[in-house]
Amino acid sequence: MPVWLREYTWRQTPSVVYVAVPGQDERRLRGRPDIFCAEQYLKVNAPPFLFEAFLWAPIDEARSTARLEDGSVFFTLQKKEAAMWEALLADMVDKEKMQRIREDAVLKAHKKAKEEMDTNAVQKRERSKCALEATMKLEEAERKRIEELKEEERKKATEEIEKWKEQNEKQNKLQERDPFLSIKKSQDRNEIQSWSRGTAKTASEAQGAGHSRNMFSEKLKEELVPAPRCAGSIQLHFTPRVFPTALRESRVKEEEEWLQKQAEARRAINTSLAELEDLSEEEKNPDWLKDKGNKMFATGNYHAAVNAYNLAIHINNQLPVLYLNRAACHLRLRNLHKALEDSSKALDLLTPPVPDNASARVKAHVRRGTAFCELELYAEGLQDYMAALKIEPTNKSIAEDAEKIRRRIQETE
Repeated sequence: MPVWLREYTWRQTPSVVYVAVPGQDERRLRGRPDIFCAEQYLKVNAPPFLFEAFLWAPIDEARSTARLEDGSVFFTLQKKEAAMWEALLADMVDKEKMQRIREDAVLKAHKKAKEEMDTNAVQKRERSKCALEATMKLEEAERKRIEELKEEERKKATEEIEKWKEQNEKQNKLQERDPFLSIKKSQDRNEIQSWSRGTAKTASEAQGAGHSRNMFSEKLKEELVPAPRCAGSIQLHFTPRVFPTALRESRVKEEEEWLQKQAEARRAINTSLAELEDLSEEEKNPDWLKDKGNKMFATGNYHAAVNAYNLAIHINNQLPVLYLNRAACHLRLRNLHKALEDSSKALDLLTPPVPDNASARVKAHVRRGTAFCELELYAEGLQDYMAALKIEPTNKSIAEDAEKIRRRIQETE
């Protein structure tokens, strides 16, 4: 049952109202209390403390503010109409009207939150679209730059080839006008004649003249051959990617989270395998580990009991009793979310529901319902207690606990 805060101070001007909800001790409004401000309704919820106010006249909730300082909440409320109020709170005794004002305020807040969420989603899509368009423009500009470089290289190569052809044509023309060619022909004829006559002198002269002509032609060719083209290189850089999709088409945050979970799972498997190698044959028996954990639980050593159940689950993860016992340990250690997970896992393994596993299913529902109630989720906890009571209708203890939870829900409402 909540503890109502009735103490507050307030002052006003024709357009603004200042309200202060003080805390009487250090633990009153510790942490981050739930502060709700609507048109005609204020609420400060810091379990188990609760403050509610039904205002005298409407306020502009968009311009109104609230701040938490030294365990107290200070409201600055902007009036919709400039006027002096007779009192801060409206004269209300009709509970139905008060409940209607609460519901209207919550519905309006939900509607406003949904509109803001939709607006943020549209803005996010627009930003993603703009980012994608900018990326595509950058890639298009890069492709265009590369194509221009290729075109420049192609033109340069074409010009060098044309220049080489022109030089080759000039060389051919020079060779056609070369006087050594006619000398060579006459020398060849003389050489043939001298050879037939056996004249060695004429042959040696012809050989010397031909040698000088060949040296001149080779030197001319060396001058006309174009120089080698300049070599160039284009540097390409690829983004390292684990996934085969393009970076702009993938969700980096989800991929990194998946990779991190995979690495943690591999480390956990390697650690568990290393631990199993060092165990004796007796310690590798899940039943022996379960009994060990039960003894630790009975002596109040809940951390050691959790370690025993953990090792037993590593060896055999299909035994519901291991998850049930570990859920009980987590309840004692106030690890409520882990208790929820273990109870749910036990219920998944206790299928199909048969009379032989009825007792285990009752324990799983009760422990999960207890964890829900400890988290102040009384509606979910009541569902688990009712499920356990359906299995064992004659269990008075479960029926009494379910009735307590039902009264707690009614008091909260």
